[in-house]
Amino acid sequence: MSNGGTDARGRLESDPFDYRVTSGGRVLVARGGRTVVTVSGPSAARLVTSLASADELSAQLLLAKATGNYKRGNERR
Repeated sequence: MSNGGTDARGRLESDPFDYRVTSGGRVLVARGGRTVVTVSGPSAARLVTSLASADELSAQLLLAKATGNYKRGNERR
């Protein structure tokens, strides 16, 4: 699948992010069954709004961006 070079290695397809919104409005972003970041406050509200209208690939890109550490290709398998 061509995605404009944003996921050239296909990592978001082979090892996707998962997320859960808590009752307090926090967003827990996980990968491989482990929570990698917790987003809270206004950032969490914006993320939830964006995720609600995103397709699967866009949602994965939003979650990757929210983690802030999955853009250099140094993530573990």
